[in-house]
Amino acid sequence: MSLIKVLIVDDSSVIRNIIRDALSMADNIEVVGEAEDPIVARDMIKQLNPDILTLDVEMPKMDGITFLSNLMRLRPMPVIMLSTLTQKGAETTLQALELGAIDFIAKPSVQELIAKKDSFKEVLIEKILQAVKVDQKNYQLSHALSKNNSERSSSILPFNGVKRRNHIIAIGASTGGTEAIKRLLENLPANSPPIVITQHIPKNFSFSFAKRLNDMCQLQVHEASHGQKVKTGHVYIAPGDLHMEITHKNGAMFCTLLDTEEVNRHKPAVDVLFDSLLDNASNVQAVLLTGMGQDGAQGMLRLKQQGARTIIQDKASSLIWGMPGKAHALDAHTLELPLIKIGKAMLEYAALDRDGMKEAAYAYQ
Repeated sequence: MSLIKVLIVDDSSVIRNIIRDALSMADNIEVVGEAEDPIVARDMIKQLNPDILTLDVEMPKMDGITFLSNLMRLRPMPVIMLSTLTQKGAETTLQALELGAIDFIAKPSVQELIAKKDSFKEVLIEKILQAVKVDQKNYQLSHALSKNNSERSSSILPFNGVKRRNHIIAIGASTGGTEAIKRLLENLPANSPPIVITQHIPKNFSFSFAKRLNDMCQLQVHEASHGQKVKTGHVYIAPGDLHMEITHKNGAMFCTLLDTEEVNRHKPAVDVLFDSLLDNASNVQAVLLTGMGQDGAQGMLRLKQQGARTIIQDKASSLIWGMPGKAHALDAHTLELPLIKIGKAMLEYAALDRDGMKEAAYAYQ
């Protein structure tokens, strides 16, 4: 197997050293160069032909977003952004993902590096190994087509409303999931069933992500708060450092946030959300979108076994077919669909009465 060639682009020599040392732990990764700014990086890409870049979002001479935009237009390749855990860093990173970056990783402070050195190395190496598997040409084409389709389409999917009380849609996602979630939600109508989302995202990023979605969707999108009532036409995104469960009280549903241990190496974790819905499974649609790892797959299987309708994003439209792929391997899904068709399928099922739901469930057995 040939070595994966990585070019590090960051104005901080300390961070470049940290990344280089982290990647030296992997036998199949080689750091072929380091650039302190995008101008130098541009020449090094031509000379070294790297397989993947790590890219800081804030640099001198040319900011990371401008450089990324030019790169994706002229020489598309996998890019992992290094992002500061601030609101400004979150907004810039979300913009980078819209432009075509594959993923991001939190830029460690010296204190964080001392405390979580091994964890940082493990996550960085895993993200690089996953990112180079992406067919960049297909990804860029799909990315451009989806973006153009959403820009051309001002129409919102038709929906006459939910016929059942406490019908809920639960969505899990990870790598690349911010864009997949955005594309799924932007054509849903304001009277859609309540939607709850666990996305693997850092603290501070979830607030910016929710605000960004709220500005572009007909649905009202929130970073979930503890005890918040779940309502039709609203979307609730788990905060980046807390698990989210859905609890029932007096016939209504509420968001419950938990500061407990990581599950599947994540907090928030999709399995925590899915498992909280088991008692109401027959009235649940669970959806797994693109993402590395296996979080959500076992929870989806348990929901399916209890009568939930379960949907996974198909491999062709997924950036990383990790989580949905694991669910597929477990036969945890009732439907496998391209991203562009999931929204319509969710609404059609939500519009069924209980007899219609039973017939639909039977059809997939």
